[in-house]
Amino acid sequence: MTDAVQRSAAQIKARAGALRPSIGIVLGSGWHGLAALVQDAVDIAYSELPAFPAVGVAGHAGVLTLGRLGSAEVAVLAGRQHTYEDGHADAMKGAIRTLAALGVGTLMLTNAAGSLNPRAGTGSLMLLSDHLNMVQRTPLHGEPGLSRFVDLRDAYDPALRATAHALARQRGQTLHEGVYAWMLGPQFETPAEIRMLRTLGADAVGMSTVPETILARHIGMRVLALSLITNLAAGLDAEPLSHAQTLAAAHAAGDPAAQFLAALAAALA
Repeated sequence: MTDAVQRSAAQIKARAGALRPSIGIVLGSGWHGLAALVQDAVDIAYSELPAFPAVGVAGHAGVLTLGRLGSAEVAVLAGRQHTYEDGHADAMKGAIRTLAALGVGTLMLTNAAGSLNPRAGTGSLMLLSDHLNMVQRTPLHGEPGLSRFVDLRDAYDPALRATAHALARQRGQTLHEGVYAWMLGPQFETPAEIRMLRTLGADAVGMSTVPETILARHIGMRVLALSLITNLAAGLDAEPLSHAQTLAAAHAAGDPAAQFLAALAAALA
């Protein structure tokens, strides 16, 4: 455990009172409405925590919220740093290891993504069953010992996914499932790249999540991940792609997504 992680964990514990989060939640674009649903909330800016990254992308607040969702005690990270911002895949290492130091054993990851499956249209939710690390970068460069050789066979925990599907059925809500392709960005994909990804078996594409999954699995956390579909990928729709369009679509569908995420966290407690 690095000094920055130790100091961050100590600062959080000092502010948390009786709260002992067991579930960590990383909020991507469109998911930030979840923070308003947290009860007994304690907010801490990332800038106060030495192990946490600077966040420079619109739609990412850079705030850690501690509190409760139903019976679940949670640590909600409103924002992430992306590899495309500075070229480093390990930007979230300190934050995730701080969660582990707090006793978090389950990490829920969220993102906004483009769909490669026309049946999963704008505003729908997709549960990640697996991923394609198209960037072929790792946040584990420099890690010592045999633990760096992480088994990612069940990177997205099957039991957690089963709980998510059961909750969706209970709520009468459609929940797609598929393979997420991580592309570096910040440029969007070309139609030719999307055809390649479809050939490789991808169902959604985005610019995040995979590094956090690798980091979490490296320290033994269970992982569940959800994509909020904000567009059809390049070549599948006539609408031009932009980050502004992603944010607008995410905002339009964000409240139902946040409600489902809150109910899922409570179900996993």
